[in-house]
Amino acid sequence: MADKLHFSLVSPERELFSGEVDQVDAPGSEGDFGVLAGHAPFMTALKEGRVTVHDEGRLTVYEVRGGFADVTPEGLTILAEHAQPAA
Repeated sequence: MADKLHFSLVSPERELFSGEVDQVDAPGSEGDFGVLAGHAPFMTALKEGRVTVHDEGRLTVYEVRGGFADVTPEGLTILAEHAQPAA
């Protein structure tokens, strides 16, 4: 089994997602990026766009506006100014 990435997506209103996933793609202010388990640590601002969560062949998509992404050895946390499930 491949390593899993711990991912949390938090907005001011609530935590929208927390769990172990295969990959997360997000809209960084300096370009879109993807994170897998074991990714090098970094922090970046987010622009408006879609966060796509990949897990076992399933995709879950959220729309975000602003905020920050923080990749640490423990996983990826996105603190979004606004986030909701994509329509």
